Amino acid sequence: MPSTLLPSLPRWALLPFAVLLLLVLNACGDKPATGWSGYAEGDYVYVAAPLAGRLESLAVQPGQTVARGAPLFTLDSESERAAQAEANARVDSARAQAASPSAACPAVLQHTQLRLQDEKPVNLCSYAGKVVLVVNTASFCGFTGQYKSLEALHADHGPRGLVVLGFPSNDFGQQEPGSAKEIADFCENTFGVKFPMFAKSSVAPGAGRTVNPLFVALAQRSGASPKWNFHKYLISRQGDVVISHASAVDPKDPAFTKDLEKLLKAK
Repeated sequence: MPSTLLPSLPRWALLPFAVLLLLVLNACGDKPATGWSGYAEGDYVYVAAPLAGRLESLAVQPGQTVARGAPLFTLDSESERAAQAEANARVDSARAQAASPSAACPAVLQHTQLRLQDEKPVNLCSYAGKVVLVVNTASFCGFTGQYKSLEALHADHGPRGLVVLGFPSNDFGQQEPGSAKEIADFCENTFGVKFPMFAKSSVAPGAGRTVNPLFVALAQRSGASPKWNFHKYLISRQGDVVISHASAVDPKDPAFTKDLEKLLKAK
C-alpha cells in the first residue's frame, strides 16, 4: 500500500493532525473508510492510502486548527483522474442530449402541444416510432361522425403502433365554438373518444390567425393544408413520409386504409 510523507510540522500539532486526518477520511459515513490509515512519528505524519498517487497539494499549515471534515491534502491519483474524466464525459453527453432534440425524434414531431382536458404540455416526441394520424376536428360538422371511425382505428391498430391525435379547431364554419371542457365532454360522452386530444388551435392560414406550428410543418411536408374540418395527415414511424387525406375521406375508406397499412407494416 503506497504511503505519503507529509512535510514536517511542530510536534505538538502532529497527534491532533493524525487524529483529524482519520476523522476527515471517515467523515463520509458512520463506517470507517476502508484502506486509509495514518500515524505520527517524530516530526512527520505518515498516511497510507488505498490507491496509488502522489501528494499534489497540502491544505493545512503548521499550527493550523483544522475543522472536522476539512480537506487536509490532495492526492493526485491516476485511477481517480480516469474515473473523474469518465464521469465528466457522461455529464457532458447528458447535457448535449438535453440541449438538442433527440436524434430518434423526427423533426415533424418536435413540437409541444397542450392537452385538451388539463392544458398540460405534451412533447410529441413521445410518439416517435409510431405511425401518427393527425386530424383537425370540430363538434358541429357534417364530418363529426368520423370520430367513431377514428376511435375504432385507435383501438384496433394501437397495438400495432398507431396513435390518433385530435386537434379541435374553429377555423371552418365556426363549428368548434365551445370551451376545452365542452369539447372534451362532447367527445367522450358522444363517441367515447379515448385517443389524445389537444387544445383548440388554428390549423390553416387566415386573417388574424396564428397557425399551430405542427400544422405548418405538416402542410409543408405534404403540400396540402386543411380546407375543412377532419383533414387527415398520416406520418410514418421515421417521420419522413407525410400523407394527406381530405376531409371527405372517411378513416374506413379503402384509399385511406391502404396508406395506413403500408405505414404500419414498414419498420
